[in-house]
Amino acid sequence: MRPAMQDKFQYANAMQMPRLDKVVLNIGVGEAVNDSKKVQSAVQDMTLIAGQKPVVTMAKNSIATFKLRDGMAIGCKVTLRRQRMYEFIDRLVNIALPRVRDFRGLNSKSFDGNGNFAMGLKEQLVFPEIQYDQIDEIRGMDVIICTTAASNEEALELLKGFNMPFPN
Repeated sequence: MRPAMQDKFQYANAMQMPRLDKVVLNIGVGEAVNDSKKVQSAVQDMTLIAGQKPVVTMAKNSIATFKLRDGMAIGCKVTLRRQRMYEFIDRLVNIALPRVRDFRGLNSKSFDGNGNFAMGLKEQLVFPEIQYDQIDEIRGMDVIICTTAASNEEALELLKGFNMPFPN
């Protein structure tokens, strides 16, 4: 992957070559307003998927129309780095994404302009660590892959090197 990127982008040295920085997983639990135990089940699912304990996210301000109070638990997130990040990317590409229903590839326009890629999964059941019998509710999750790339083209090429299924 490195020689192909070197030929395409003409880097002056090896340290200019983009690399993966971190992967952030996020589950928002909107129904936690009515039942605070829903956050704990989301934390258990995220722990199984990520391999490390997530941080429970709290509401920053009150919104009366959503019955949301300041400091209320409304989701969880986890940041994966180094070895756990590479293991998660491998499981995502080789196991989870092929199990997604009606999957036609990832959107190559989901970059933010700084080389970071964001995608959403509609259900956590695509990961083999989650048993269908043990979940209380199907939840979606956000997956954000942060890279050190300077542009979207470099990040796209880097993620294609990791066999991410982008349509050509």
